[in-house]
Amino acid sequence: MEHVDVMVLRTLAEWRAQGRRAMLATVVRTWGSSPRPVGSMLALREDGAVVGSVSGGCIEDDLIHRHVHAGALPEGLPRFLTYGVSADEAHRFGLPCGGTLELLLEPDPDAALLRALIDALDAGHLMRRAVRLRDGRVTQGATAEPAAYATAEEVVNTFGPAYRLLLIGAGALAECLATMALFSGFTVTVCDPREEYAGHWGVAGAKLVRAMPDDAVADFRPDARSAVVALTHDPKLDDLALLQALESPAFYVGAIGSRRNDAARRARLAEHFGLSSAQLARLRGPVGLFIGSRTPPEIAVSIMAELLAVKNGVALPAALSVRAAKDLGSAPCHQDSRALADAA
Repeated sequence: MEHVDVMVLRTLAEWRAQGRRAMLATVVRTWGSSPRPVGSMLALREDGAVVGSVSGGCIEDDLIHRHVHAGALPEGLPRFLTYGVSADEAHRFGLPCGGTLELLLEPDPDAALLRALIDALDAGHLMRRAVRLRDGRVTQGATAEPAAYATAEEVVNTFGPAYRLLLIGAGALAECLATMALFSGFTVTVCDPREEYAGHWGVAGAKLVRAMPDDAVADFRPDARSAVVALTHDPKLDDLALLQALESPAFYVGAIGSRRNDAARRARLAEHFGLSSAQLARLRGPVGLFIGSRTPPEIAVSIMAELLAVKNGVALPAALSVRAAKDLGSAPCHQDSRALADAA
C-alpha cells in the first residue's frame, strides 16, 4: 500500500489532469488533542469523492456537506478553516478533550505542479512545498531537512519519499513482515539467493531480488528512511548484509535469533569484520518487542511494532525488549522455538 500522503497527492493530480475541480485540505495547526497530526491531508473532488483523512470522519463529512452537498467547491485563494473553537463544536466533530485543528484549504491545485512533486518523490527526493496565502503561489523543490510550519503569510510542508524496508530471507516470516510493512506504507524489497525460498515468494507489491545479501544492501543504498532486517538464521547471508547495513544511515537494522545466536553474531562481526562497539550498538537483536509471540504472524507483529516505534521516535523501555524479557525468565519460547527457525 502506498504511503497515504503520496496517495492523496497522486489521486489529486489525476483528478486535476482530467479537468475535474478538487480541493486539498491540510492540517496545519492543532491545539489540545487531535485525531490526526499536522500535515495530514485530504483531497475532495467536486462530486464528493474523497481520499485521505484529516480527522476520524466527522470533519470529512462536514467538508463534503459544506462544499459539495450545499453548493460547490471553493474558488480563489487558499484560506484557513478552524474546527473545535468551542466545546460544543469540538464535541460535534469528535475532537477529544476540547481539541482544535486548523486546515488549509487549497482550491484546484495546479496539476502540473502536483505531477512534478509526485515525480520527485518517486525519484527518492525530500521535497519542500510552500503555499503563499496572499496570491496562492506554490513553490516546491528538493530540500535537505524536513520542515513544516504555518504563518499568516505562508504554509510550508515537507514530503519525503516512502520509507523503505529490505528483508534478508524470503521465508514465511518474511511474507508476514512484508505484508505488514506494505500496508504500513513502506516500499519493500526482499533478498534471497536461495532457490528453495525465493522460488516460492508470493507477496504482491514486494520486490524480490536474487543477489547475495551484501550486494543487495549495497544496491539498496539504505538512507535515513530505510530499515534492514535479517531473517535467514544463516551467518553466510545475514552477517554480510548486516555488515553493509550497519555502515549505512539506516534508521533501523535488526536480525532474528536467540540471545545465544545474537551474542555469537556480534562476536563474529567484531572479530572478523572489525565493527566497533558503537556500530554493534545500532544492531537490534533479538529483534522485536516481547509480546509472547510464537507463530510467524505474531513474530512479524513484534518486529513491525518495534520498527514503527523507532521510525516514530518513540523511546521504548528496555523491559519491552525480547532480551530483557528472557533475562527475567518470562519468555520461554519467543525467538528460540523451532517454529521460528522454520518460519524464517
